[in-house]
Amino acid sequence: MRLYHPSSLFVFLVLGVVLISGCTPTVTPTVSMISGSVFVDGQVYQLQLVPGTTVGEALQSLEINLNTLDRVEPPPSSVVVDQAEIMVTRIREEFEIEQVEIPFDQKRLPTELLSEGVEQYDPLQKGEPGLQEITYRILYEDGVEISRTQIKTTVIQEPQTQIILYGTRQKHTPLDIPGELVYLSQGNAILFNKNTANRVPIVNSGDLDGRIFTLSQDGTWLMFSRHGVVENVINTLWAVSLDDPETIIDLKTENVIHFADWVPGSNTKFIYSTVEPRQVAPGWQANNNLLTREFSTSGWVSPVKTLVDSNSGGVYGWWGVDYAYAPAMNTLAYAGPDEIGILDLANETRETLLPVVPLQTRSDWAWVPGMHWSPDGSVLYTVDHVPPPGVINPEEAQDFDLVAILVDSNIHVSLISDVGMFAYPIPSTIQVQPSGENAYSIAYLQAIFPQQSETSRYRLCVMDRDGSNRKEIFPSSTSPGIEPSEGWGAWSPGPLEITGGYVVAALYQGNIWFIDPDTGNSWQVTGDGMIDRIIWR
Repeated sequence: MRLYHPSSLFVFLVLGVVLISGCTPTVTPTVSMISGSVFVDGQVYQLQLVPGTTVGEALQSLEINLNTLDRVEPPPSSVVVDQAEIMVTRIREEFEIEQVEIPFDQKRLPTELLSEGVEQYDPLQKGEPGLQEITYRILYEDGVEISRTQIKTTVIQEPQTQIILYGTRQKHTPLDIPGELVYLSQGNAILFNKNTANRVPIVNSGDLDGRIFTLSQDGTWLMFSRHGVVENVINTLWAVSLDDPETIIDLKTENVIHFADWVPGSNTKFIYSTVEPRQVAPGWQANNNLLTREFSTSGWVSPVKTLVDSNSGGVYGWWGVDYAYAPAMNTLAYAGPDEIGILDLANETRETLLPVVPLQTRSDWAWVPGMHWSPDGSVLYTVDHVPPPGVINPEEAQDFDLVAILVDSNIHVSLISDVGMFAYPIPSTIQVQPSGENAYSIAYLQAIFPQQSETSRYRLCVMDRDGSNRKEIFPSSTSPGIEPSEGWGAWSPGPLEITGGYVVAALYQGNIWFIDPDTGNSWQVTGDGMIDRIIWR
């Protein structure tokens, strides 16, 4: 028996397998292709594709590039099926800017410069359309617009409202008046020219803010403030000649809130105090300073001269200190939230006349006592905050007295108790009595509800200079009271023909009324209800 080595047997078997496999024929598998169509850019492409090909791969084989917004159906990640139709929609966006006119609005305002029933366009504000740019996003599919969407609007120019003035002047009894009476209405300064029927616009720009509104001593110039038009300018100071309203002088002075006045004896020198604008209420930080300048009718304005440097102003000094010139003197009274005193500018001295308990308003405003000098400059009439003894929180007490301060002796006398915080006493000019004595009266506002005098309405009262003969004269007890304000009224500078005596001009429900202090008779002088301030010299 012949024996084989195991390794030889292995080689023999391998060779046998090789020989057998070499005799087996090779078979190549057949792949079944699929067809499809691509519709793009107005053309149709026919494709033969291997099964499993995606739509994206099919488009790549045709070198068809897709833009970001193009739409493909089926989606590029889908597998192509036999006889598939691939739709490529070209999507394009464009942006178009169109300028469109903004129509202006109309606003009707009453005016007593026109008779009742008469209308006219305001020549200073005729109405102008605005302009805006509108940006549209436009989408196109295969060159055809399918949508237009407004995505942005930019106002290039604001429209200007058309003002239509309609007359409200009724047939009130025309009254001859002494001196110059100027009032503020709808941002305009208007003069009664010797008679209440003759009304002359002095400044007709509509932008007076009413902060400063004062006549020179001879009544020939009006100093006023108008709203600022640039950032960090609250207002600006101007002067206009009453004899020639075309002469308007820019005093190149800004941010005057509490005080500006004419230096006694001059029509070209003025004194003022400034503030610094702030973004938080009340909108300023007072400087409590005193500055002076002068001007000429040619428009020249002198450099600033400092009389009192900026200072804190005491308690609640951020609100600001008010000032008042003594008649024909170089002495100024000052009133702050915590004291009343006088400044002697010639001698550069300061004297406190009346310490005041500051009122805690718990708000963004501070109470400053209103004050006026007597016509001879010897007495200062004002309001004192007088908390009752033993009160727990004296700064919150609602007790106010009308007081007279005898300046030379530095003595103050309480004349009227519980008058209210907004009494604003105003002395008349000196009047010669039948006895030959020179005397004057005091007009003031009396709070209807003294313990709520911040929100209470008031009644007009008059009294003798020593507080005697007090009487309430306007309005009647059955009518709503007066809304108090610092510019609530003025005494006539001389007797009126209709009364033979002096009258008080008062603002009531936005109109001017004349009231006879002796009889209480009253005459309504205006009727549009739009008046804010009045001054009479």
